[in-house]
Amino acid sequence: MPASISTSLLTDMYELTMFDAALKAGTAWRTSTFEVFGRRLPATRRFGVVAGIGRILEALERFEFEPEQIDWLHEHKIVSDDALDYLKDFRFSGDMLGYAEGECYFPGSPLLTVRGTFAECTMLETLLLSILNYDCAIASAASRMTIAAHGRPCMDMGARRGHERAAVSAARAAIIGGFAGTSDLEASKRYGLRAIGTAAHSFTLLHDSEREAFDAQIALLGPDTTLLVDTYDVEQGVINAVEAARAAGGELGAVRLDSGDLVASAFKVRGQLDALGATSTKITVTNDLDEYAIAALGAAPINSYGVGTKLVTGSGVPTAALVYKLVQREDASGAQIPVAKKSESKSTVGGRKFAGRVLDEDGYAAEEVLVVTDSEEAAKEEFAKIGARPLQIPLITGGEIHSELWGPDALEKAQAHHVRSRNELPYQAWRLSEGDAAIPTRYITL
Repeated sequence: MPASISTSLLTDMYELTMFDAALKAGTAWRTSTFEVFGRRLPATRRFGVVAGIGRILEALERFEFEPEQIDWLHEHKIVSDDALDYLKDFRFSGDMLGYAEGECYFPGSPLLTVRGTFAECTMLETLLLSILNYDCAIASAASRMTIAAHGRPCMDMGARRGHERAAVSAARAAIIGGFAGTSDLEASKRYGLRAIGTAAHSFTLLHDSEREAFDAQIALLGPDTTLLVDTYDVEQGVINAVEAARAAGGELGAVRLDSGDLVASAFKVRGQLDALGATSTKITVTNDLDEYAIAALGAAPINSYGVGTKLVTGSGVPTAALVYKLVQREDASGAQIPVAKKSESKSTVGGRKFAGRVLDEDGYAAEEVLVVTDSEEAAKEEFAKIGARPLQIPLITGGEIHSELWGPDALEKAQAHHVRSRNELPYQAWRLSEGDAAIPTRYITL
């Protein structure tokens, strides 16, 4: 059976059984507010990066229960017939606020605020978390890598190191974190990303000599291509690469190093290229890089980095550990009341929250302020009083999705937003060592 384009079954069963039970109890239609947040940052992260908002909005465009799905739910007795009658016409009709893609976040930051009936809000939990937990983890890793690269371009080469569909999402999130291109063609096509790639060692091994392989690649891609020079002997590979490009009437674009001591090799190859007169030829390196390896290569004469495994696995932090919690709901009298968990180590703060960021006198972020109130106007007044920049934007209003947030130029805007947000953070945020969140989170209850 072909896969459905609907996203409604990308969920855990208990979302539907909770709805069904609430339907029978008469509480399914109570107005509810859920928030997505992280209780803490991983030890190696001093800030997180929001990514996946555009993917969420695109997924919600397709969040509906098709006839075949309804039939399957009925056949397997997942929920009652009354619940199925509701699901047949389901479309999210509530409101959603959230941080803009590229924004930095901290413990407690309400990345998403979802408001509607309990019935419709609970349906979205798994989909929202599965997208945000992965994409935020990848974007956060990418941001650390681009910090370590000090302006040298980083390229995503991780498609073969993860799930084939996750690789597409990782490429998108990496761009938000500052990457400049991807080797994954599906990601390039879907999101308009710069595609990169030339040849692997197998291409060199296919030919009777390294020079013949270089000649064949240049015949197709031109002398401005990047040649992989470490299949056999790096020193001879550089000679062959430069001579092959000149034989084709041009200067070699770049050489790629994929093994060995990359620092020593880069210095040696740079000297060799300069001695050969190939002063404009660049050096790119790959080989299981992460932010620490990239930082260690900072003094070497390298022009760009290709990052694979560590990028698509979050560089040791494969999930952002975000949660989706009910923080406010309607009671039997129709009043809105805050609700919270009291569980040890898993407690939550009740009440709807509006987020702002306060800057110090030098223009750097000093604290994340979460105003607990059901009044957006009251929150705005509080932000004006303390000089905080509001962080949330409307994503869905009355069921209408702000589709421009995942349109053609959304990624470019998200990357630019991240650069601004990251540059606003204090110096300690840029450190790669373990430590506390770059700024504290403060709650103000009105």
